[in-house]
Amino acid sequence: MARLHLFDLDGTLLHGTTAPVEISRQLGLEAETVALDRAITAGRIGPPEYAAQVHALWADLTEAHVRAAFEAAPWLARIREVWAEIRSVGEYCAVVSLSPSFFVELLLDWGAHAAHGSRFPAVPFTEPVDPSGVLSAAAKVTIADRLCAGFGLTRADCVAYGDSSSDTELFAAVPVSVAVNADAHLTGLATHSYTGRDLWDAYELVG
Repeated sequence: MARLHLFDLDGTLLHGTTAPVEISRQLGLEAETVALDRAITAGRIGPPEYAAQVHALWADLTEAHVRAAFEAAPWLARIREVWAEIRSVGEYCAVVSLSPSFFVELLLDWGAHAAHGSRFPAVPFTEPVDPSGVLSAAAKVTIADRLCAGFGLTRADCVAYGDSSSDTELFAAVPVSVAVNADAHLTGLATHSYTGRDLWDAYELVG
């Protein structure tokens, strides 16, 4: 039976950072976004509030900023090689992240079968963020179920890769999981644990 490999983005595929921080770095607003990251990690704000606040910070954001952030970001090594290997054995790979969809979806070019993020308006912004399009930890499970249905799989066929509290519900829902450079939120939840900067090494833990 084929498997579906579900990858988180922030802190997982991106080493030690998040997509919003990398985007904000292009605008000279890194410190403000790091503070928001700490607030959401500590539970002081939720995903809708976070999305609204980064949207406000990014009033001058352009597609060129987004592309520059993507290209300069500290990605784990061998992401494309892992996804090519997954495809070559007839399995599936997807990215599911709370970060903006306009950034997450750039990973389709690297070989992901699907990429889902929080729904933001097109850049440059002329509209507010719709809170109903902002993802949560629970939404990751919903998206995983929808992807499984599309690929003819079930949760029993899934492998999850993540690093933090946004991955706890998905880790609890699937049989195999890999904590990648993870924080204490995933302690005791993951099947495997990896610390390092090469996705291939994390992928090899699941065979």
